[in-house]
Amino acid sequence: MARRSGKNIDNARKAVEARPYDLNEAVSTLQKVKFAKFDETVELVMRLGVDPKQADQMVRGTMVLPHGLGKSKKVLVIASGEKLRDAEEAGAEYVGGEEMVKKIQEGWTDFDAVIATPDMMKSVGRLGKVLGPRGLMPNPKAGTVTFEVKQAVQEIKAGKVEFRTDKTALVHAPIGKISFPPDRLVNNAQALISAVMKAKPVAAKGKYVKSITISSSMGPGIPIGLGVTEAAHA
Repeated sequence: MARRSGKNIDNARKAVEARPYDLNEAVSTLQKVKFAKFDETVELVMRLGVDPKQADQMVRGTMVLPHGLGKSKKVLVIASGEKLRDAEEAGAEYVGGEEMVKKIQEGWTDFDAVIATPDMMKSVGRLGKVLGPRGLMPNPKAGTVTFEVKQAVQEIKAGKVEFRTDKTALVHAPIGKISFPPDRLVNNAQALISAVMKAKPVAAKGKYVKSITISSSMGPGIPIGLGVTEAAHA
């Protein structure tokens, strides 16, 4: 990824000292150096000591952030029968069956999350090339392939996030908006760190968490001291 440049980001980077920050201090600093004119998403990135090429060292999970993400996701549910009604009652923006699959194949992508019932996965499987690259393909491990449609929709609306290691052993996930009160961002970050710690594979050897960084959409990355993992895992 190309390193952003410009007067604003350069000034923001200069305000960040080359040392590990306490989580509270990092959030405070991130909010102080904000310069973007929109409500940026805040993201946490953890570099793990695992080999993502090994199936038994893959780190993956889901969790609901205690204070949500600050924006309700537009949810699409692909189901049939009474599950369509369940999805509507739970607040899903888009509900349907085969017609939704066809609509997506024709280029429609105005949604942020997709839930499918198991009986519809044969049809939904045809959408892999469209949904896969966007990280939206329903998956049983993420709780998005389920007959418990109401619960799945409610969790996503409440701020459910999915995390998994990428090919460089990084886990990154949103934890809220830059406009959040600092304590809410801190609580969300602690909850995510705790979830990643609990998802440590048995096969992982050596140092599990190598680094943690917090950043906003346009802001600089701020390193977090690894002591936060001990508190989160307590």
